[in-house]
Amino acid sequence: MADNAPSDGGAGSHAGSAHVARFKPLADALAARDELNDVLKGRIDKACALLDEGVALYPNTFRKDTDLAEILSGYSDLDEEGLAAVGRLFAVAGRVTTLRSFGKVTFVKLQDTSGSMQIFVARDDLGVEAYQLFRKYDIGDILGITGDLFRTKTGELTVRARTITLVTKSMRPLPEKYHGLKDMETRYRQRYVDLIVTPRTSEIFRKRTMIVRGIRNYLDAKGFLEVETPMMQPIPGGATARPFETHHNALDMKLYMRIAPELYLKRLLVGGFEKVYEINRNFRNEGISTRHNPEFTMLEFYWAYADFNDLMDLTEDMISTVARDVCGGTIVHYQGHDIDLTPGMWTRMSFHDSLEKIGGVDPAEYADYDRCAALVKKSGEKVVKGEKLGKLQAKLFDIFVEPKLIQPHFIFHYPTDISPLSRRNEENPDITDRFELFMTGRELANAFSELNDPVDQRGRFEDQVQEKAAGDDEAHFMDEDYVRALEYGMPPAAGQGIGIDRLVMLLTDSPSIREVILFPLLRLETPSGGTPSGPVGPATGAT
Repeated sequence: MADNAPSDGGAGSHAGSAHVARFKPLADALAARDELNDVLKGRIDKACALLDEGVALYPNTFRKDTDLAEILSGYSDLDEEGLAAVGRLFAVAGRVTTLRSFGKVTFVKLQDTSGSMQIFVARDDLGVEAYQLFRKYDIGDILGITGDLFRTKTGELTVRARTITLVTKSMRPLPEKYHGLKDMETRYRQRYVDLIVTPRTSEIFRKRTMIVRGIRNYLDAKGFLEVETPMMQPIPGGATARPFETHHNALDMKLYMRIAPELYLKRLLVGGFEKVYEINRNFRNEGISTRHNPEFTMLEFYWAYADFNDLMDLTEDMISTVARDVCGGTIVHYQGHDIDLTPGMWTRMSFHDSLEKIGGVDPAEYADYDRCAALVKKSGEKVVKGEKLGKLQAKLFDIFVEPKLIQPHFIFHYPTDISPLSRRNEENPDITDRFELFMTGRELANAFSELNDPVDQRGRFEDQVQEKAAGDDEAHFMDEDYVRALEYGMPPAAGQGIGIDRLVMLLTDSPSIREVILFPLLRLETPSGGTPSGPVGPATGAT
């Protein structure tokens, strides 16, 4: 039997089965979507045949006792004599990914969560009836197998099947072995299949877990307390972004999905917690791109009696530590660049210096409102009536500076106009003690010395309210309770947010944020019937 050839039995050979009616809803649904081809008919046919022979399609009776990787790591050094002396049967389970049949024997590639391994199935070992039953199983089926170990003539460590149990019948075939899922949207839409057939996808998400665990371990060791804050908020705050709206029926109350946990975490500083962090899901009603997903994961942490300079030092050390643990070193390869994360190698430069030294913008241009606005327009960006100079400078930064920041750069002292929650610099009130971390041409983190003056904070909020009234959907809301909290007294502090998804992109060499989110937000599928049903493609602006 070839790798993806169907096993014994063809479509229609069990049309008289008493179990055909069981699969009629499935067949009707497939037909309605124009998916009912000969392969799927054959799968239904063989499922009926198995039921006719008394085989349960979805039992929960088999218990595995060993992962395949345990066998490969624990017994790979043994020769044939050593394997014979092991003297035990292993119970393994997994998905069939290939079948190669040679009459009375079949070689199976079985895949479980730990890896894959060869299984040898012989008629003489199972018996004629059990072997013929096995021949009705398909690629994609999940099997439970008990067997002993031996080496084939080529020396490959193999499980010799003594019993085989059908654990789960697969009603759909896997993609052809050598092609897999090539269409990117199909990979994201059918992540469950992508994980089966694309080893790199599984590796990315295993590394993601290691990265998040490494961050937790690092912050815990530094004395930070992990907390949880509301995901539904009466006032969205902590960032300039357009929120998603929802409604609580019992309270007849509009709520917003959080755009950031910042204001709640800083309330905890008021309450006496001096080091807190949250690894949280945030929601921002914005476009989709290789860098943006409306639902994303952020690390935010706050540190009393520290400032933004302390956070730069901590950030260098934390990210380099995680990189060493996950990638084996502090130089990581990303899309053709070797990114040096070694502490001490990270550039630190002020916002305005970066416009001049990296972006090539003359200070006389970015410091003058009219000339700055003219340059923004010339560069293809819009200038909104009443837009402040700091916002125009930020647009110039996005155009001329950010794409050039490949190696780690801390860009600090952002204009106060675009930093409504940041502490003003004591020497120059037009700038704030804030930094953003950039690498690979994108922002990875945002941090600042926190504004804890309630009068200044109220004034900043009021400015934001005016901008919202003028049409800025991303301007900050007024939050009276947060101002009240500051009136009780918040210690001087520094806080930071780090995009977990973008950090995972960096440490796994992934070009798109959708590569590192298990189920990214996609446009609804529109099948042939015309009714949307399930996630499919990207929203506008996706790449």
